[in-house]
Amino acid sequence: MQRVEEPTDEKIMHKVKDGQLSELTTLFERYHIPLYNFFLKLTIDKSTSEDLTQTLFYRILRFRHTFNHANGSFKPWMYQMARNIHADYCKQKMRISEVVKSTNSDTEEVPLEEGGVEEQDFEKLQAALLELGPIDRELIVLSRYEGLKYAEIAQIKNMSLSAVKVQIHRAMKELRALYFKQL
Repeated sequence: MQRVEEPTDEKIMHKVKDGQLSELTTLFERYHIPLYNFFLKLTIDKSTSEDLTQTLFYRILRFRHTFNHANGSFKPWMYQMARNIHADYCKQKMRISEVVKSTNSDTEEVPLEEGGVEEQDFEKLQAALLELGPIDRELIVLSRYEGLKYAEIAQIKNMSLSAVKVQIHRAMKELRALYFKQL
């Protein structure tokens, strides 16, 4: 029996670029969960992560004409767009935060549910991840959680491969220290 190979992301994106918009469904099915998880690890908010994921696919559709396979593969192009969306979200959140501070409104803290040892470890890791600076956190999320190769991260961040390796090494070392400081 002959096996049918699935089309590459790049081939699908070229179809989308050529006006076959329904082909974006395939890319959505492949990437909506990893992208949701990417945003969730950066924002720690399920609703916001859903919104940012939806916004990303809207932007992929809107800016499909900018995709150029000669400049790299689809995945780094998509994650660069995701980074931009997250940056826009952070800027907007800071503006809202300034408005809230100026009106002296207090926010209500929602207590975390208690769970088993594994959930506590996950919470400690999340807390340590949140203590990292945004650049280090993003590097760890892209490399460890999203599985991007260092070369892809270098392309996304417009950095040299060696600089990415050094920064990720330092970020992991700091994350390890922050995590074990909580124990």
